[in-house]
Order: sequence, then C-alpha cells, then structure tokens
Amino acid sequence: QVQLVESGGGLVQPGGSLRLSCAASGFTFTMYAMRWHRQAPGKERELVAGISSFGGVTSYADSVKGRFTIYRDNAKNTVYLQMNNLKPEDTSMYYCNAAHGSTLYWGQGTQVTVSS
Repeated sequence: QVQLVESGGGLVQPGGSLRLSCAASGFTFTMYAMRWHRQAPGKERELVAGISSFGGVTSYADSVKGRFTIYRDNAKNTVYLQMNNLKPEDTSMYYCNAAHGSTLYWGQGTQVTVSS
C-alpha cells in the first residue's frame, strides 16, 4: 500500500522557519523524483520544489528560491522541505508528490500558516 505522509506544518510568525517531512512507503523510493506542491484556498496548486531520485538535481519556484531547501534521505524514505524566512504569502496546504514516468503518488497534505 502506497503512502506519503506529510508532517511538520503549523503556525509560524513571519520570518520564522519550519521543516516539512514526507515519509514514503509502499514503493521503491529511490526510483522516484519527489516534489513539494502547495495550494492556497481559491488558488491553483503550485509546484514549490523538486528533487531527483538520488538528490543530485533540485529545482525551485522563483517565489521560494533562496528561502526553501528540498532534500531527501533515501535511507529513511523521507523527503524534507526546509522553509526559512517565511512570509504570509507562503500560507498554504503543502503536499508531497512522488513521480516516476506516468506514475504519481500524492500525500494528504500539511497546513502551513504564516501569521503574526
């Protein structure tokens, strides 16, 4: 049974930091590129960051470059998103996604709220 379980979301003040985790099971983690997406109410889902299967290649949305870092621990079947200098506009539900060819898996999401 495939599972992607996100955690680490919460309420943080502007300028603060959070680290999101996505624990994967039920598939061969090292074969999959991993991505973080986010979706705010009334807005389309946005790709935030991605990382290749062995971590050698990363990419980021312009809106988070220099503030967010994606990395993975293949020994733990987990991908992380370190988010620094958070802004109110980062408030969203964050989802992790595993991709291999046409196969996609999604987690249930974790809420991040940036507010004073």
